[in-house]
Amino acid sequence: MSAIPRIVSVNAGAARPLRVAGGRTLLSGIRKTPVAGPAAVRALGLAGDEQADLSVHGGLQKAVYAYPREHLPFWREQRRARGVSLFDEALPPGFMGENLSITGLLERDVWIGDTLRFDGSDCVLRVTAPREPCGKFCAVMGFAEAARVMVREARCGFYLAVDTPGELQAGMPLHLTPGQRGLSLVEAVHAKWAKHRN
Repeated sequence: MSAIPRIVSVNAGAARPLRVAGGRTLLSGIRKTPVAGPAAVRALGLAGDEQADLSVHGGLQKAVYAYPREHLPFWREQRRARGVSLFDEALPPGFMGENLSITGLLERDVWIGDTLRFDGSDCVLRVTAPREPCGKFCAVMGFAEAARVMVREARCGFYLAVDTPGELQAGMPLHLTPGQRGLSLVEAVHAKWAKHRN
């Protein structure tokens, strides 16, 4: 981990139509934008945020999704190399579909059951699973292999359950408290990668 992990931005968005492979249009909540000021975090996620398919995103165990900003240069290069983006423009907060854009805390530092606490907030979030990306993620990234790359490289971010509601905002330092440490996030996502390969 870097010196002090923190929230870079808190992001939310309504479910909107998204064009996916084959020209189909599906409802998706993957497009998030930063929230100004404090955002209320409740049992089912951020106020004002929506998920379209609750079988894979949202619910009590996947109420909040956190993603490390350190991975964005990798994704910029992946898109540029495939001709998706002609320029090396920065990917904006929320582009990965994350509710919390964070820095200083990577997947290798995180285990299922660890909890996050935040300076200046009563909010407590518990790590429940790595993200398992879907076709909607590939559509947003602009190339069909994006989901496989995310899982293979363990650049997946992580889902969080809300143990204690509260308010979160950009700039808040966050602190990881270890849980039982039975399964690391990287081990969990690599198990999913094995499933993808078969």
